[in-house]
Amino acid sequence: MLKIRLQGTVRDIRWFKRILEKNPEIRVLQTSEIFSNKGTNRYFRSYAEIERTEKEER
Repeated sequence: MLKIRLQGTVRDIRWFKRILEKNPEIRVLQTSEIFSNKGTNRYFRSYAEIERTEKEER
């Protein structure tokens, strides 16, 4: 399992979460709510827990 911190605008974070969810090589286990960084109302952060999916033997 890998925990990733996503940081940027709300739009950027939502966009990247969709990319993670559509990637067939990883499985998104959990994502956190989007919350603002201290001292700014423009940039936000969120966390995602992912793991590699099992590849089929060829």
